Amino acid sequence: MQQMKLPAHLQSSWQQLGIAPEVLQQKSLCVFAEATELVDVETTFDGRVWQLTPEAADAWLRMQAAADADGITLKIASAYRASSRQVELIQRKLDLGQQIADILQVLAPPGCSEHHTGRAVDIYQPGGPVVEEAFETTSAYAWLSQHAATFGFTLSFPRNNAYGYVYEPWHWCYQSN
Repeated sequence: MQQMKLPAHLQSSWQQLGIAPEVLQQKSLCVFAEATELVDVETTFDGRVWQLTPEAADAWLRMQAAADADGITLKIASAYRASSRQVELIQRKLDLGQQIADILQVLAPPGCSEHHTGRAVDIYQPGGPVVEEAFETTSAYAWLSQHAATFGFTLSFPRNNAYGYVYEPWHWCYQSN
């Protein structure tokens, strides 16, 4: 992804959250455009609807079906998330007394999350850990490690990634083929 300057509409959010503009370069972050076309791909038991771009949705559904054919159930813990929702998530952690530097190890600043693109999914296996490092011990993770690239998905944040985020074995992003 191409590195961009922080757009004006995000500058006030960063300032409100106490995120220094230098973080963009320090962490080698990219600013992602918000998805403009989304389709529903999954509804949770409590009625939450997960959305992806049409191309990512098609790839996700094909990957999910292939995993299912191999006896592996893949479910979405998170998908498209607007920048405004990212602000809310960070603010909630700040309100709980967490420091912004610590928060930015687990959440991207508004505008810098792959979830804004509508191409990222946080994946879990029913009965297994959800958005936890222990996901790497599941058969779902093993299956993804072998097959996700076939469907255009890559693991975004491996151990010791360049962005300074914690290892996220659950976070996969669709890259256009």
